[in-house]
Amino acid sequence: QVQLVESGGGLVQAGGSLRLSCAASGSIFSSNAMGWYRQAPGQQRELVAMITSGGNTMYADSVKGRFTISRDNAKNTVDLQMISLRPKDTAVYYCVETRFLDYPPRYWGQGTQVTVSS
Repeated sequence: QVQLVESGGGLVQAGGSLRLSCAASGSIFSSNAMGWYRQAPGQQRELVAMITSGGNTMYADSVKGRFTISRDNAKNTVDLQMISLRPKDTAVYYCVETRFLDYPPRYWGQGTQVTVSS
């Protein structure tokens, strides 16, 4: 089992920035992928960004150039730096863990709310 705990959500005005953090604990493979999904009201959950333990990344087209994912393998943490936020970025953001970059998540955090006001 892997436990994921997110922090850093909140309310921000359009154009502002937020940084989300996630700490993982439990039975963590040394080689895996971690990242972020989000779910807006009335929408399905969607991938935001993922990163492997080797540093390979993938981003949703809607966040490319605005969001940056990073991780600290020694601390088992993954961060998401978000800039130029838009009202459409409003969602619950979930930290996820999986085996490979393009695999569906196998573990989910409890989620953290990000609200971007116009």
